Amino acid sequence: MFVQLWNLLMPTKKLKARISKQWADIGFQGDDPKTDFRGMGILGLINLVYFSENYTNEAHKILSRSNHPKLGYSYAIVGINLTEMAYSLLKSEALKFHLYNFVPGIPTMEHFHQFYCYLVYEFDKFWFEEEPESIMYFNLYREKFHEKIKGLLLDCNVALTLKI
Repeated sequence: MFVQLWNLLMPTKKLKARISKQWADIGFQGDDPKTDFRGMGILGLINLVYFSENYTNEAHKILSRSNHPKLGYSYAIVGINLTEMAYSLLKSEALKFHLYNFVPGIPTMEHFHQFYCYLVYEFDKFWFEEEPESIMYFNLYREKFHEKIKGLLLDCNVALTLKI
């Protein structure tokens, strides 16, 4: 899945090895991307691949924007953080109205992945609208974004889907 993620996000650049400094190009912290998944495990990787596979153009645009000289952020690390956010919203039942309104029938993992895609797209917009002073304020803005999403999810008619 790591190689699949690389090929989706960097189709013109060959990955030299699974353990490589190149991973920083897509927002991992070290040479071995698996070490960044401690908190969310394989679900974080599955979500990154899902977004990159199903919304390839948007993934490329957001990855490019994440490299902004002043407002940049670590694309993959933020993606893993957003998996944790989606999971915590699901666990706390905050997603209940959204899933009820959005899903015809019983919710599946596909619906979770779609919600994750919404979060990735909206977080990128939010980050650039907020213009944080530096990446050092990430946790503050992540929490602000989380509160915004929780507020939206309180609406019993909500359906948070990615509309491109």
